[in-house]
Amino acid sequence: MENEIIVGLDIGTTKIACFVGIRSENGMVKILGYGKTDSDGVEHGIVRNVELAGRSVRKAVEQAANQANVDIDEVWVGVAGQHIKSRPSHGYITIPADHQLITEEDVERLIAEQYKTMLEPGEEIIHVIPQKYIVDRIELSREIPPVGVAGKTLEAEFHMVTANVINLQNIKYAVQSAGLTIKDVVLEPFASSLAVLDDSDRDAGVAMVDIGGGTTDIAIFYNGIIRHTSVLALAGNAITNDIRENCAILRNQAESLKVKFGSCLVQAVSENDVISIPGIRSQTAREISVKTLASIINIRTKMIMEQVDYEIKLSGYQKKLIGGVVLTGGGAKLNNIKDLCSLITATETRIGIPNEHLDPASAGYDELAHPMYATGIGLVIYGLDKTEKQKSGNNTETKEEAPTNPHDIFADMPDTTEPDPIPETDTTNSNRKGGTPGGKKAFKAIGDFFKTIILDEGIDNGKD
Repeated sequence: MENEIIVGLDIGTTKIACFVGIRSENGMVKILGYGKTDSDGVEHGIVRNVELAGRSVRKAVEQAANQANVDIDEVWVGVAGQHIKSRPSHGYITIPADHQLITEEDVERLIAEQYKTMLEPGEEIIHVIPQKYIVDRIELSREIPPVGVAGKTLEAEFHMVTANVINLQNIKYAVQSAGLTIKDVVLEPFASSLAVLDDSDRDAGVAMVDIGGGTTDIAIFYNGIIRHTSVLALAGNAITNDIRENCAILRNQAESLKVKFGSCLVQAVSENDVISIPGIRSQTAREISVKTLASIINIRTKMIMEQVDYEIKLSGYQKKLIGGVVLTGGGAKLNNIKDLCSLITATETRIGIPNEHLDPASAGYDELAHPMYATGIGLVIYGLDKTEKQKSGNNTETKEEAPTNPHDIFADMPDTTEPDPIPETDTTNSNRKGGTPGGKKAFKAIGDFFKTIILDEGIDNGKD
């Protein structure tokens, strides 16, 4: 099988990171190049200014393309933000009389029906994740896939994830303005989980909490399946702003204090330690107590963890999380945050580092062993897994081109072959193809992929 190159693009609130990776011979993921830049035009995970975000995307992609020495024209993009919502759903179909056994076509039809669910205006379904299947009113165990079962009716419980259409459009236009198309869109907490969890974690039950700059993303797994997702509006930037306002210092000074001297537990710092902050221009330096700094951080991180605890209880899986809580994202590097999380959630907690699936030969391997890169690396893993599954399914014979996917979340959006509403910008780069390829399908929803997880990996715990 040809060694596919996958590009993951993490459009976060504080940073935009791009990763170029392949599957190495040992089965791990090898990062060929990566780039990171400040995230302009993005707020709480939502692209507000398309032009500014597009420029930041271009910078990060060019860095990654230059280091990997490859051309980049397609990316796998993560989606998060306050506009992400989730809800349970139930589906039911009658099996045709000529089907003696339930077929793959029947399962696909059941999932496709869920994309017709009535939503609030401006919402679009991005994921339909099967939780369990029911044949003739009898629930199937996770070891029994519905395909091949005899029955007259097929039902399923689903976890449905939706996003705001305008916010999805803005992501599309920002990426397009950088001369790129989107191969697929992935819920960021799911992508992060691929980088920091393994099959045993997902099977045992685990709550993954990704603390970014603008949002805290939560994904709860049990029996190998994602069961609950949530996005909180509080994250690392809120902590930085608290320090800035309470200490009357510049934002970059507040961020530096948080990272270098901050602690989530007041009792873990000394009473007498003091930090000197340079004054602006002719102003004298000011001193800040480390204990005062810890008090400020503790109040906000405690608030975040209390909301995390609430979401875990809301999911109904609080007492089933044998794998505990896994913290990742840039905020997971705060001193003593693991201890605070364990204290509030009464659950064992660890920090998820996105290097357990990485080939040690990856570019910048040591630097990439940081929770802030979990989403970007997870997007590469997701892209490799999905591409390899598609190729293995098509190797038996040459098939006709599949019809337009009914789950295409951008099917009703403006065709990219028409004049773009975003002003064209220079995307010239010696190591990347310029321009926006016309007529490509920019997005394809991933309901079928999640179904594959249920039918394949959910049974034999194969590699994600």
